Amino acid sequence: MASAPTIEIDAALADYCQRLGDDALILGQRLSEWCGHAPALEVDLSLANLALDLIGQGTNFLGLAGDADNLAFHRDVLDWKNCLLVEQPNGDFGQTIARQLLFSTWQHMLYQRLVGSKDERIAAIAAKGVKEVAYHRELSADWVIRLGDGTEESARRMAAGLDWCWRFIPELFEVDEMLAGLIEREIAVDPREFEDEYRSAIATVLAEAKLDPPADQRPILGGRRGHHSEHLGHLLAIMQHLPRTYPDAAW
Repeated sequence: MASAPTIEIDAALADYCQRLGDDALILGQRLSEWCGHAPALEVDLSLANLALDLIGQGTNFLGLAGDADNLAFHRDVLDWKNCLLVEQPNGDFGQTIARQLLFSTWQHMLYQRLVGSKDERIAAIAAKGVKEVAYHRELSADWVIRLGDGTEESARRMAAGLDWCWRFIPELFEVDEMLAGLIEREIAVDPREFEDEYRSAIATVLAEAKLDPPADQRPILGGRRGHHSEHLGHLLAIMQHLPRTYPDAAW
């Protein structure tokens, strides 16, 4: 039996895989910063498990784009293609959960559609990841509701976290020339097609949490093009320290 045809990795496809891989890896690294510092043991374990899931997804997508280790540990900050939302600092627990809800809801909807990608390798990674991200989305929604409909202090912190992260939502739905080409080839997903569904889903969670959506802010864009905040540089300095300091080390 003849093997199924495969789609070779061209520059556009490699760029897309780097975007997806960078999103997951950077957020996984961010969540790992909570290890040993979360407000309760149960939360500590939950965030660590989310981090492991995301780092696994990042490894798979970066491995499709090229040498995953080299891409993770030997790129400078201007070469990273993650969205700005995932590199934002953890802040307090409310800000971390706000970031997680906004990203996981988008990522879940994206992976659900990427399962139908014409690139079978992307579809396979998405099929595995969508099960993990469904839990990430559910966990973050539960915490937003618990904090928003909790004490006056927890509601204030949850609202502040949402306000910090809200300006980064528009970038999730940005479509540039590279992405448009892959959408036309039915390899990538057009995020604009589920933006209304996304905003409705977020609004439903906030309504149950008794929180008002933040006012729309001037969107901050550029992460896909290597224009990052200072926060990413600090994160990479820690994440890349050992491989850069000891490039010949064997583990």
